[in-house]
Amino acid sequence: MPHYRDEAVVIRTHKLGEVDRIVTLLTKNNGQVRAVAKGVRKTSSRIGARLEPFNVVDLQLYEGRNLDTVSQVEQLANYGSVIVADYARYTAASAVVEAAERFTREDSSSQHYMLVIGALRALSLKEHSSDQILDSYLLRALAISGWITNLDQCQGCASTETVSFSVHSGSVSCQSCTMPGSVRLGVDGISHISALLIGDWPSVGRANLATRAAVSGVVAGYLQWQLEKGLRSLEHVERS
Repeated sequence: MPHYRDEAVVIRTHKLGEVDRIVTLLTKNNGQVRAVAKGVRKTSSRIGARLEPFNVVDLQLYEGRNLDTVSQVEQLANYGSVIVADYARYTAASAVVEAAERFTREDSSSQHYMLVIGALRALSLKEHSSDQILDSYLLRALAISGWITNLDQCQGCASTETVSFSVHSGSVSCQSCTMPGSVRLGVDGISHISALLIGDWPSVGRANLATRAAVSGVVAGYLQWQLEKGLRSLEHVERS
């Protein structure tokens, strides 16, 4: 149908002409959508502020040949107002939406949508460290895409005493079965990855800085391996 309605999170915007804007949206039911928002850069626009990155909206769009057109917008959540006021959370959120854009270019699901919403909401609430929210999001997005295998046992012998993570396969291994390309994180590092993946925040909070830094490096490396290109936003993320 020419017109359709959906929920969406705004993941990117850029200018078009003098008063229009192209918005990249991750929708709940229609995947990633690029649409023109006409006149939103005018000072008199009532919807321009609603179509800023990190905001969640309910909107009506008109289906076009190359770009859809936004016709109505209602704001559901304004996470952006809190996030942009905090540099650490802004850089983490920027990495979240950049990753979301890459993950959902060809295929998406409501799981991807809800995962992004959850990450932005967590960043706005400031209950957990921004860099750890980002790492948790990236690991879960990789898992949804089918790129995280069994973290409970060694890929070689099924031992539960795992110490290494493979940045090529996403699998874990024990001391005896460590594969080329694996990073030795130790038992604490593998446990931290598992805690991030399932959202066990009390356990995440107990990890020391060395473990967190090592796991963050592995997550970034594995993400780059799978996406074949790193995220530019990761270079600016503040690590605590």
